[in-house]
Amino acid sequence: MEKTKKVILVSGMSGAGKTTATSVLEDMGYHIIENYPVQLISLLNDIIENSTDPRYSYLALSTNANDFREFLRGIKGQAIDVRVLFLDASDTVLIRRYKSSRRSHPLLLSNSANTLEEAIAVERQILSRSLDESFVTIDTSYLTVKEVKRILEQYFSKSAVPTFSISFMSFGYKFGVPLDADLMIDVRFLPNPFWVPELRPYCGNDPQVYEYVMEKEETREFLRRMISFLDYAFGEYVKEGKNHFTVAIGCTGGQHRSVAITSYLYNHYKDRFHSYISHRDEKEWIKGE
Repeated sequence: MEKTKKVILVSGMSGAGKTTATSVLEDMGYHIIENYPVQLISLLNDIIENSTDPRYSYLALSTNANDFREFLRGIKGQAIDVRVLFLDASDTVLIRRYKSSRRSHPLLLSNSANTLEEAIAVERQILSRSLDESFVTIDTSYLTVKEVKRILEQYFSKSAVPTFSISFMSFGYKFGVPLDADLMIDVRFLPNPFWVPELRPYCGNDPQVYEYVMEKEETREFLRRMISFLDYAFGEYVKEGKNHFTVAIGCTGGQHRSVAITSYLYNHYKDRFHSYISHRDEKEWIKGE
């Protein structure tokens, strides 16, 4: 039986952007349900599966950490296709967001933690019990609302035909690692253009830096081995039915080596797979100019 009802279960760390994500999904045509009582999950499940109301054909259900496992187990049926959108952000970013908004963390309000730092740690532990690689995980630490919208449209557009796609992302370790990467590649062993004074102000997309990185013997050997691995891995993920894969390439500052390698891999695979490219820390180089 074809699964005709699409349900997105939206969860993740408090402060990571569930409200923003559900607003975007609502604009995309999904009916949003927030704070639904977990005790009534069987009733909701029956409504979704049997209702002719078009609102239940595309539904996004937002849930907190404590109820997430119950909803994940409870929303099921022959006609229901359930996907999980898990939103995350670094602890530092979550603390900053809470302090700037002056909101209280839900676990503080329920007396499940005594400090904001403890609340974040407890919530992360609760959610870690249910994490699965099949979830669509988005690290919102460095994303704007516009970028979140682009990513959600990429994953959940109602008109999209499911297919295997790849996101290639560069980043700088000094700004933290991306939490949503399926594969993280460290290229800090490659010769660094930063130490060449005339190249330092440029980025890996500028011809002089790109050529500097690509002409090195270490780079050529690395790419030969990496592409062999990725060719095999991508082929296996296609067989498995995975929809999307994120490759994150990191160097120290996310400006030179990682950008060049990310651009190379994107150009190498873009004609074979639906591919995306982003340079997470681009705003940091621009700021430093």
